[in-house]
Amino acid sequence: MKLSQLRLLAGALLAVACTAPVAHAQAPYIWIDDKGMKQLSDQPPPPSVPLNRILRQPRNAQIAPAPAAADNPAANAAAPTADSGKASAEDKAKRPPTLAERNADFAKRQAEAAAASQKAAQEAAQKSSESANCENARSNQLALESGVRMSTFDKDGQRGYLTDAQRAERSKQNKAVLAGCAR
Repeated sequence: MKLSQLRLLAGALLAVACTAPVAHAQAPYIWIDDKGMKQLSDQPPPPSVPLNRILRQPRNAQIAPAPAAADNPAANAAAPTADSGKASAEDKAKRPPTLAERNADFAKRQAEAAAASQKAAQEAAQKSSESANCENARSNQLALESGVRMSTFDKDGQRGYLTDAQRAERSKQNKAVLAGCAR
């Protein structure tokens, strides 16, 4: 082997040797705290953490059990016993929300915000349409009251002119529409 190849091999071995301790320095303890957040540490969790909330620990590690349920009501609320059935509303009010509950609340708020936004957009579009209709009705009313001869077209495309009776009828219809418009 050449000297440059030996140097390259030595450098690679040195890099592997330097990164090996980093891989072993990862957190051997993982548990869920009282707030429902995942905790990572190289130190064991506090004694108040029940065993069922410890997600990972070294194989030969001995963790002191959590205090008895009578001594720690918070642990009792966080881990209801099998014979208690469903947790009561009082227990649910005391314990912090779980990740699933927080996600459900977030999804509910997102859906409510989307529904409110959609409703506001529909109301704005309806208000705009009503405003345009009222403006057209005002313009038509001015034309009807002006006395200027008004022409219309029938279904065959033939031009005709409004009589005074037709003009009065259309003016009456227009005033009914304008009665619903706010100035």
